[in-house]
Amino acid sequence: MQQAFIYDAIRSPRARARPGGGLHDTHPFDLLHALYSALEERVGLDPAVIAEVILGCVTQVGEQAGNIAKSSALYANWPSTVSGLTVSRFCSSGLDAVALAALKITAGQEQAIVAGGIEMMSRVPMMADQAAIFSDPKLAEASKILLMGSGADLIASLYGCTRADVDAIAMASQQRASAAIAGGYFSSIIPIKHPISGENVTQDECVRPETTMASLGALPASFESIGRSGADAIQLAAYPRLAAINHVHTAGNSPAMADAAAMVVVGSEAFASTLGAKPRAVIKSIATVADEPLLVLSGCVAATKKLLAKERLKVADIDLFEIHEAFAATMIKLQRDLSIPSEKLNVNGGVIALGHPLGATGAIMLGVLLDELERRQLRTGLVATSGAAGLGTALLIERL
Repeated sequence: MQQAFIYDAIRSPRARARPGGGLHDTHPFDLLHALYSALEERVGLDPAVIAEVILGCVTQVGEQAGNIAKSSALYANWPSTVSGLTVSRFCSSGLDAVALAALKITAGQEQAIVAGGIEMMSRVPMMADQAAIFSDPKLAEASKILLMGSGADLIASLYGCTRADVDAIAMASQQRASAAIAGGYFSSIIPIKHPISGENVTQDECVRPETTMASLGALPASFESIGRSGADAIQLAAYPRLAAINHVHTAGNSPAMADAAAMVVVGSEAFASTLGAKPRAVIKSIATVADEPLLVLSGCVAATKKLLAKERLKVADIDLFEIHEAFAATMIKLQRDLSIPSEKLNVNGGVIALGHPLGATGAIMLGVLLDELERRQLRTGLVATSGAAGLGTALLIERL
């Protein structure tokens, strides 16, 4: 069985998902076109050698509908022989796209695949697909599927997290992200030309360096009304030891909505001779999980545990961890369950500060991890993401 290698990982900046955000006026197809072109230029990629494009996208409606992986490749004038697949595992979708590409490579089915994700949340808002599972209370209760913020508050309640605890996670994310931007650490960003102003969008926009614990503490709880409308009752029935759900999550300690796209070139060892470039890393292992659905966001923790156990590794064996900041309480659960040293975890901030473009986030995090391993001359990294309903995915990579 052959190994799957990462030859390159690029992404757009993460822009604020609102009118006036740096990417709001850019059509999703044009954003992806810029990344396709960048891959051709950066590594001399001939699109004709790519077997398939696999993209994660959570809200596949409107401008993101119609199998955007295949249709965007055609729009970018890639050969019609390049196949396309759009996947959704909720917020794990971008990482799952890379994992699926790796599995196809290791099985010998293909020699080179472009994988990644796209989510333009300012143009295709979250929930725009009107999924019944999130809008029909009876269906949601029967399926034990609740919105993400409700799961975050349940985790906070089970782990005894105070408002100060979760705000401290957000504060650290903002500080680290601000330092990383100032240091120019995000080298996988591809500048995107604004279609109206003509200026390049070059940096992640969601970070708020002016954030303080006082400003975080002044924000109101975001999910208390959802709890009162039925979510609390469902959770308390499942966890009778809790007297109440502690609503501590706010706009400040929750992931920031963002617009972005990312692409990763995954190929076999033999593909190096075709591309004329050496791989940057090898994908050593993959883990997917389905954890307790009422916790909603615990998948990144469960996937990390599963991958470490599968490979018989300890936290000390991993140089860097890039774990999805799926609301602040999830990171507290991760730390208490696995005791990952702070100096190894999300060293350049996480999606609370940097933004969470649903379907693209996992692929972005993988690129951030690889860039940082190279910058620090370290070897082994683990990236893990959470999807809704307790889903989670993790990848173990080794820098070459």
